[in-house]
Amino acid sequence: MMEQSNEDARRVPPGLVDAAVAAARERGRDVAEVPLTAIAAKANISRSTLLRRLGGTRAALDAAVLASGVDPGGRPPVRERAVAAAAEIIGDRGLGGVTLDAVAAAAQCSVPSLHTVFHGRDGLLSAVFERYGPVIGIEAVAEDPPERFEDVVHSLFRAIVTAFSKEPRVLPAIVADLLGRPDGPGSRLLEAAVPRLLHGMTSLFAAEIEAGRLRPLPMPVIIQLLIGPPAVHMMVRPALDRALGPALPSVDDACAMFADGFLRAVAPDPSTAEGGPRAPGGTGPREGA
Repeated sequence: MMEQSNEDARRVPPGLVDAAVAAARERGRDVAEVPLTAIAAKANISRSTLLRRLGGTRAALDAAVLASGVDPGGRPPVRERAVAAAAEIIGDRGLGGVTLDAVAAAAQCSVPSLHTVFHGRDGLLSAVFERYGPVIGIEAVAEDPPERFEDVVHSLFRAIVTAFSKEPRVLPAIVADLLGRPDGPGSRLLEAAVPRLLHGMTSLFAAEIEAGRLRPLPMPVIIQLLIGPPAVHMMVRPALDRALGPALPSVDDACAMFADGFLRAVAPDPSTAEGGPRAPGGTGPREGA
């Protein structure tokens, strides 16, 4: 059977392999997931012509793609396997341990496949950060915020804590790299995430600031007040848990305490706030809810 597969692969014109790989790269998917119609369009031929040149079966194309050094997929997608493998490596060895060779070996794919899907190591790390970082959770709160502002803040803290709690411990490793190497990959990942963080936070806080219910702090400072305490807590919590045991508050309790502290920190100055002291957001629904 292997000899037949190799023979089928040799009959496939190299241009069809290139078209299949290019179509997969455009879609960020495995070759096996790209419809033959799309591959034919990339090769500037009809689907029926493509099938004729393949001998009537797609298996020949997949075999030819594999022979070229690119995993055509068909198992869990290369993207899924590679992100999971890279996350395990980061959890064990930090960002410095992530090489395309190491990820390809762990994910049982080829290095050219990783280049096809991620366009290099930085693209792979970005995909890992997307899955294990806090951005998606924060955006989810921004898209469907609770009515009370206090509940918005508590939801944001839960999203941040959840991201830092995920196993493997990818996010703590990224922050550690950022602190140790200001120009390293961790810094580049944060830079890429900043616009999305700013957009999500601005949509949640701008109206509160405009209404005078929050101090008009710069948004980067608000983000640091929000993310800093739970991030540090979750990064050192394993050591604190071993040292303090039952004396250490639960994650939920610590999250609630950090959220309450944030609300006090961003509350307007009672001496300048119109109508006297007032907690951020009051106890009623958010304006416009």
